[in-house]
Parts: sequence; C-alpha cells; structure tokens
Amino acid sequence: MNREALDDLKQQIPLMGYLQAHHWHPARPLSRGRWMGLCPLHDDHKPSFLVDPNKDLFYCYGCGRGGDVIRFAELYHQVKFAEALVLLRHWRGTPLLHEAARYYRVQLQRHSEAVAYLLQRGIHSLALIEHMQIGYAPGGCLRGWLSPLSYSLPALCQAGLVTDAGYDAFVRRIVFPLEGNLYGRSISDSVPPHRFLPGSKGGLYLWQQAQSFPEVILVEGLFDYAVLWQAGFENITCSLGTHLNVQQFRQLCDRPRTVYVAFDADRNGSGQQAAQCLSQRLRERGITARPVSLPEGHDPNSFFVQGGDARQFQSLLEAARS
Repeated sequence: MNREALDDLKQQIPLMGYLQAHHWHPARPLSRGRWMGLCPLHDDHKPSFLVDPNKDLFYCYGCGRGGDVIRFAELYHQVKFAEALVLLRHWRGTPLLHEAARYYRVQLQRHSEAVAYLLQRGIHSLALIEHMQIGYAPGGCLRGWLSPLSYSLPALCQAGLVTDAGYDAFVRRIVFPLEGNLYGRSISDSVPPHRFLPGSKGGLYLWQQAQSFPEVILVEGLFDYAVLWQAGFENITCSLGTHLNVQQFRQLCDRPRTVYVAFDADRNGSGQQAAQCLSQRLRERGITARPVSLPEGHDPNSFFVQGGDARQFQSLLEAARS
C-alpha cells in the first residue's frame, strides 16, 4: 500500500471514532480540542493518554507510545503493520454505517409521514421496529450529525451516504441497516423505490437469528420479513431480491434444513419461476426446498396488509409440504 492509499485509509478511520469503538472513553477535555483518558495500551490508573482528534494522533505519557490509528491498531491488537492494515480495512465501514443508522432511527418517530408509511405497510409493532432497527432518512441533516464525530466529507462520499456536494443520498426513505450496507425504501412514488449504498448487499438478513431453526422461511423483501416476524414467525430471513449471491446460497446450505421459498406471486410469473429455480438448486445440495404459493399478485407483505393472518400463512406453508 503506497503513501497515498495509507493516507486515504487513515482519513476514512478517524482515530477518536476507532478508540471509542474499542471502549475508550475520554476523561477530560484539554485545549485545542484535545482529550485525556486512561491508556488502553497498559494498566493505567490515572489519565495519561492524550488524543488530538484534529491531527488524528495519540500519545501516552505513561508508557511513552504514540502515533496514528494504524500504530494504535498495531499496539492494541498486538499485530504487525500489514495485519493492522487488514484489520482496519475490514473495520472501516462498520462504525460509520452504525452512526448513520443510529441517526436514522432517531428521526423515525420525529416524522409522521414515515410512521404513516410503516402503518400503511402493516408495520405497527414497536418491538419489530427495534428488532430491525428501522429508521427514516428525512434528508438534509446527516452530514451535520456525522461531522462532529470526525467523519470527513470525502469519507461520507466514499461510503455513499452523501453526494459530492454534501447532500444526503437517502432522502424520504425508510432505512434498514444490513450487513455492511444500508437499504432505503422510498416513501414517494416519484423516485426509484429501492436504494443501497455502494457495495455488496451482504448475506441473508439477520441470518444468525434464523440459522438455528430446522425450518427457515425465505422471502424477497424486508417488508415481507417485517410482517411475518411481527406475526410470530421468527424462523425467517430475507435475500433482498430473488437472486441470491454466493454467500447467501452457502448460508442456506450450511446444514440440513427445510427452506420454504416464499417469493412474490408476480402476475407475470417471475417470482414463482425464481422460487422454483432456487428450490431446484437447493435440492441439488441436499436441502429440502418447498416453494410457497401465495395468492396471485401478492407478496407476504400485501398478504398480511390485506387481511391475512398467521394461521392463514401457516396454511400456505402446510400446503407447500404436499
């Protein structure tokens, strides 16, 4: 990695943010925006660890060590320079997205149009909103939230959260945090409905919570997931579309199980065809796959919004076994 790439990496990972993500807490402020706290690199009993967020540098008056975020990663994780770079590159996208998602969650209850849209889509459970960490992007304020946390405009642009001019990329969208990404669903019909940040959509949605079940329900969209979880189906996951990436397919095949493929019953038959193709691929890997037949024109979300209930959906699952 050349000097320019190293500088870019350090710019994308503010030292203060990295320290706080590793449970360092400043004890007292100093002049010129600097902070003192206990040193995380040795057994410190009084604040001796100086952090200068403006220069992205640290120095400990106790153990005499200091440097930038790369040097801190070396010392903290006890790895060599190259290994520290790998750790930082892997980590760099996570805190920023977590902070953005936290901002969007704060906004949800502040905007009646967002709450109204969720109710329109059948989402009314506060437990569900907390479970999925659902938020709302009103537009126009994200940069102001993140800049005091030492995230620069270039870092926000590279993450896809703001445009080059500094405007929010997600505007009037319901936001769902994903594995290393964010999904935004527009509440307006005047713009494309779906939006992701640059990069992979990641693995199956909340797979860690579903993978232990011997039977798993797979749906296309997050609103499908939402109404089913709200109805009591905890053995559910979402592929964010009918095309599974390599990671998602491997996850479904990681152990013997039954997969109910509950894709949309599109009037042109595309969802049903995708469900049949995926089911065949899963069977070839030794997985029991059962396509679920929803009423024509419906997806799981609209099935519940238009009066379906858990008992009726369970009947669809039972019909898929025959």
